[in-house]
Amino acid sequence: MTASTPKAPPPLAGTKVLDLSRILAAPFATMLLADLGADVVKVESPRGGDQTRKWGTALPGGETTYYLAVNRSKRSIAIDFSRPEGAELVRALAQQSDVLIENYMLGALERYGLGYEALQKQNPRLIYCSLSGYGRTGPSAHRPGYDSVIQAESGLISINGDPDQPPFKIGVSISDITGGMYATQAILAALIARDRNGRGDYIDISLLDCSMANLAAVAANALLLDIVPKRWGNSHADILPQGMVSAKDGDIMFHVGTDEQFGRFCDFVLGRAELADDPRFRTNAERRQNRATLDRIIADRVATRSRREWLPLFEQSGVPAGEVRNVLEALTSREAIDRAMVREVEHPTAGPIKLTVNPIKMNVSALVEPKAPPLLGQHTDEILRDSLGLPASRIAELRASGVVA
Repeated sequence: MTASTPKAPPPLAGTKVLDLSRILAAPFATMLLADLGADVVKVESPRGGDQTRKWGTALPGGETTYYLAVNRSKRSIAIDFSRPEGAELVRALAQQSDVLIENYMLGALERYGLGYEALQKQNPRLIYCSLSGYGRTGPSAHRPGYDSVIQAESGLISINGDPDQPPFKIGVSISDITGGMYATQAILAALIARDRNGRGDYIDISLLDCSMANLAAVAANALLLDIVPKRWGNSHADILPQGMVSAKDGDIMFHVGTDEQFGRFCDFVLGRAELADDPRFRTNAERRQNRATLDRIIADRVATRSRREWLPLFEQSGVPAGEVRNVLEALTSREAIDRAMVREVEHPTAGPIKLTVNPIKMNVSALVEPKAPPLLGQHTDEILRDSLGLPASRIAELRASGVVA
């Protein structure tokens, strides 16, 4: 396929997603679905909408950075579904939707006739995804779950930080983000299954489950060796040498993954080929036993030159390494520019704004060109008119009574 060949429509073109979610995890999932071409209708309360509209720093026009980060390419409708007329509107939208995703407290939507069982009866093909802190079953199903608490209870915090310091929360809401990714994966799988069997599904995503699954090899060490994994700072529990070292002008992160790489690292980078045959360091197991000694040798050597001098040597050796950048440096780096990871979109009130975009690159199918996150209720009239067929007079009545905004 050449650069001039037109791409196929986005993979989820024609798929309708009803987004009854707030904050981060579930809105992140629906944003990924929107990137893939789904028509995502974000249902918000007329009384302020998604809580993240008030989180973070507000740009001109009032929208906050937090909200703008996870709501691109959606449409917003403001409905008060605590009122019977509002709940009926949401049920009507669900009847023509392929997917519904929600992250309310256990039992909250059932009070308004918007739970899975009620909506599945009227739309058997509906894929209904609940994303919550602790899942919809079990002893903690009733508990609210924010990212920091989930990081703590899943064990993630316990392995993050320096060995001789208290544990630290990961700086990005990783439990929320990966929860949204797992939800997206499950929804895509359910759509494929529905093509085969014609039936919708119910998906129960727990942030705690997802965060424990993310432990991967750390979990395997705990379960198979019956040990409590430690914190290793910027190093690694099992694979050495790896970590952050300080050059004359800044920090470098590197990772030696094999004994063969270690030999090239000693030769090309450290200029000490004999270390690869040193009985203390020949194998990864021996390097683990002599971690502190090896770390000192590497740190003392790297401190003698600048990053500009070291990084070509790492590249020559085939050992992965890179500068330790701050976030702004990363987002303005040549890699980010070349891969078009930051795009400028026009926002209705804030004007031109820059946002990160979906990292997926597809050769045949297109992704949706990113659009600015919607204002609260920006598409209310459009959705009620085009999707539900309501006349202007009825929409005006609903607006006057406060059911929609």
